[in-house]
Amino acid sequence: MSAMKKPLSLYELNALVRETIEVDMPDSYWVQAELSDVRESYGHCYMELIQKDEASRTPIARARANCWRNRWMLIRPAFERLTGQGLRSGMKVMLQVHAQFHENFGFSWIVDDIDATYTMGDMARRRQEIIARLRAEGVFDLQKELRLPLFTQRVAVVSSASAAGYGDFADQLAANDYGFCFHTELFAATMQGEQVEQSVIAALDAINERAEEFDVVVIIRGGGATSDLSGFDTLALAENVANFPLPVITGIGHERDESVLDMVAHTRVKTPTAAAAFLVARLADVEARIDGSGERMVRVVRLRMGRERMRIDKLASAIPLQFSLVRSRGEARLNVLQSRLVQLVDNRLERAAHRLQLVGRDLQPLLERRLQAETHRLALLGQRVEALNPDRLLRRGYSITLHEGRVVRDPRQLSAGDMIETRLEKGILKSRIES
Repeated sequence: MSAMKKPLSLYELNALVRETIEVDMPDSYWVQAELSDVRESYGHCYMELIQKDEASRTPIARARANCWRNRWMLIRPAFERLTGQGLRSGMKVMLQVHAQFHENFGFSWIVDDIDATYTMGDMARRRQEIIARLRAEGVFDLQKELRLPLFTQRVAVVSSASAAGYGDFADQLAANDYGFCFHTELFAATMQGEQVEQSVIAALDAINERAEEFDVVVIIRGGGATSDLSGFDTLALAENVANFPLPVITGIGHERDESVLDMVAHTRVKTPTAAAAFLVARLADVEARIDGSGERMVRVVRLRMGRERMRIDKLASAIPLQFSLVRSRGEARLNVLQSRLVQLVDNRLERAAHRLQLVGRDLQPLLERRLQAETHRLALLGQRVEALNPDRLLRRGYSITLHEGRVVRDPRQLSAGDMIETRLEKGILKSRIES
């Protein structure tokens, strides 16, 4: 032992590693990676970086990266402003880092900058993949084919009960200038964070079970940050909205933000208050059309009466003076008939408008919803059938083994010398059992 070189302490060894890194790796490096975990503490941001194999999707590299408060306070706002969302698990990023080794805390990469344009490109690519998938499934424009009921007054609302946007929406409907009555029911959901997709889908499922009770669905969000909109850019949520049997109106973002959910919805507006204004304006338009139809009928009647008056005047002018009394009586009777006819038309119009409202409220929405519900059910059945398609398993890397045309589930089904077929995504393998 005395002949051996004196051993180093752990601190001395780590100090040697630190000095080596500082000398040999003094520069900063740009690195592409996926975030497996992101958390903030005391103004600092701590990240877990990961790289996965492209084929197997198993991790092949991991590293820890830290962004200290003085840099994070500059990087975070710029990143969220450009991308529309904050850093989250599963996101692909490009980081500028330099190496740091501490005797007590070990090795980590220190983040100097984040290239938001790289993340935006990845987000745009994933969004386009979702849109292409929806178009391939033939569901992207299904909502646009639905018709809003003539009297859209029964509204199912998907929102957070505590959101300011929901309160603004309800207040504007209740205090509309026309005195219209709306029936709204809230189906509470999480509208920001990682639970948006599952929560909104659950709310839609609850509405679908009572679809005949509503005319339209409104998904609104207000008061949250733009960085929380990523939950509305998912394939599962877009598929649920696209296949929903009732028209869906969205008011979840701001003027410059458009999610995939907005794209597949029946109508997209900017904010919750804009959604309320849309419903009020539509009902006002229906009322105006009914009133306009009545006014046109009155004008037609009065025009016809004027023409009849002119014809009577022309005939009366040819009657001798001694028959002027008959003329006067005829005019008086004509005036009475005109007044009665105008009153009769007004009464008929009022009764027709009332009947139209009842028919529009009860019959047409019921038929439309029943058709839409059946269409939705058929679409879901089609999705279930497709999910059971063995070809999908093959495409995911699985295989099917057959013997004499039958699926082999147990090796005991086979004997030595048996010929088997293994079906893959691309082709068939034939094998002989040796033992």
